[in-house]
Amino acid sequence: MKKNTPSFLKFTALPLLLILICGCSKEDKKPQSRDKNTSNMTAVTNSEKAEPVVETKKDPAEFVPQGYKIFEKSFGDLNKDGAEDCILIIKKVDPAHIINDESRGKLDRNRRGIIILFKKGQGYELASKNETCFSSENEDGGVYFAPELDVYAEKGKLYIHYAHGRYGYLTYTFRYGKSDFELIGYDESSNTGPTVNSTTSINFLTGKQLDKTNVNEGAESGDEVFEDTWKKLKITKLMTLSEIKDFDELDLSAY
Repeated sequence: MKKNTPSFLKFTALPLLLILICGCSKEDKKPQSRDKNTSNMTAVTNSEKAEPVVETKKDPAEFVPQGYKIFEKSFGDLNKDGAEDCILIIKKVDPAHIINDESRGKLDRNRRGIIILFKKGQGYELASKNETCFSSENEDGGVYFAPELDVYAEKGKLYIHYAHGRYGYLTYTFRYGKSDFELIGYDESSNTGPTVNSTTSINFLTGKQLDKTNVNEGAESGDEVFEDTWKKLKITKLMTLSEIKDFDELDLSAY
């Protein structure tokens, strides 16, 4: 004889079944939501870690911009990795800046710039560039000769040296920082022939300046007597090579 299920059990079982089905459905969806978030976080992290692609070229001349030519080329280790890096002095090619001087004839007054390349394997990578920071080699020095520019590498540093003949010299010392060459030193000598009248030496890393003045009037070379004066400079940021517009107009008195 077949037994019938009581009616109250039928109505009680139905809600329980619906609760179990809904609960399972919600639990199934939760892991999918977490997986989606994890995937997005991974994509963002990978994107943030992506490094910019640095272009490498085999020939230094490939870095010279259009409308310029190589004026001078030299080599030396500028980042202390044992490889010979390349220093290019470039010069703009523009007929508008070629003049006729009454006494000196045809002169190319196009400005010069600098490109520094790090040696990487079989090629080079751009380290710093300033296309117009140097005046031409044919500037008018008035009663004096225009200073002679000499750019070279030595002991991991970049030196930009202006020789004023018997009147002295200026030297700017740069060292590679995080992304550019930073001005870390400056030296100046004011001479009368072989006799040194005064010198200035600035260390931008320590923020100290030393001025030496010859107090022995009429002294010949080697007979100078110097009086030292120290100054403490307020330096908040090192100047970089790429931001210098014109070395002839560079004013360090702001420090």
